[in-house]
Amino acid sequence: MNQTNTKLRLLAAAAVGAMWLAAAPARAQVVVYCGVDENWCRGMVNEFTKQTGIRTEMTRQSAGELYARLRAEKDNPRGDIWWGGTGDPHLQAADEALTLEYQSPMLPQLRDWAQRQAQRSKYRTVGIYLGALGYGYNTEELARRKMTAPACWADLLKPEYKGEVQMADPNSSGTAWTMLATIVQLMGEEQGFDYLKKLHHNINEYTKAGAAPALAAGQGETLVGIAFQHDVIDVATRGKPVQVVSPCEGTGYEIGSMSLIKGARHLDEAKKFYDWALTPGAQKLAAEFRSYQLPSNASVAPPPQSPDLSKIKLIEYDFGKYGSSAERQRLLGRWSSEVKTLSR
Repeated sequence: MNQTNTKLRLLAAAAVGAMWLAAAPARAQVVVYCGVDENWCRGMVNEFTKQTGIRTEMTRQSAGELYARLRAEKDNPRGDIWWGGTGDPHLQAADEALTLEYQSPMLPQLRDWAQRQAQRSKYRTVGIYLGALGYGYNTEELARRKMTAPACWADLLKPEYKGEVQMADPNSSGTAWTMLATIVQLMGEEQGFDYLKKLHHNINEYTKAGAAPALAAGQGETLVGIAFQHDVIDVATRGKPVQVVSPCEGTGYEIGSMSLIKGARHLDEAKKFYDWALTPGAQKLAAEFRSYQLPSNASVAPPPQSPDLSKIKLIEYDFGKYGSSAERQRLLGRWSSEVKTLSR
């Protein structure tokens, strides 16, 4: 009898415990899809959790990969907010209604270009930083070979650079999509694709991530790496022999962006992260984690290591056209069939 009573009491206690757990509110959390350097990603989510107590889960991928992920998960979203990465895929996701309209109370504090990014997307994304495209070369290797330093896009087509140039694949990388869109705008589509076909013969590898060619150049794994200039500068500040180049013909740029994911399971927490990420305190974290883009909050000065945009010949980048999903699919299809398939 005593054993029976004991079992009954244990079963009753277990039942009460299960009921209590079921009734207890889940701890607040938010799932962040992150498109910048992983150290910066980790720094952001850790600081957000520290300041708010909201548990944060983070997945880091390239901008093109995250855009593809949102498309694949549109009927069952796993993420709540997409933070960082080039703005064109954010605009393309907005074009497909994969993200939500939201006007943060922080919006008036942002620089004009960040506010325009929000306006052109019908407030389905917002600018969080700006960075110029370019490339870097390994100074030691260039000197060893007694080569003239490249200064223009055209220089990368020279025979001496055969097998010595690296860039990312625009299908996965937002950086490389910006490169593709920049060349087409700078030269015209037909001449631009002619350039990309010639450049292909000098490419040693198309990487998945956009920052990888900058690191490869710094490590001497390639002579030239096409990347955003702040990524090249990051490698240089780590003591690697790499020099950043702003191409003489002109170059494009990114507006790194942030978007709320349609169907987010933790929307209230995602909005809190969104608002917080636009504050001066959050944007100052970039420099602490060696990210040297121009912050979108007007009260935050660019890190001293940042490229001087006043000295860079930036093109009139058409974010409306090259931020559309139809133009993305068309140009990527052409690049994949006409450029990537060529022998080298």
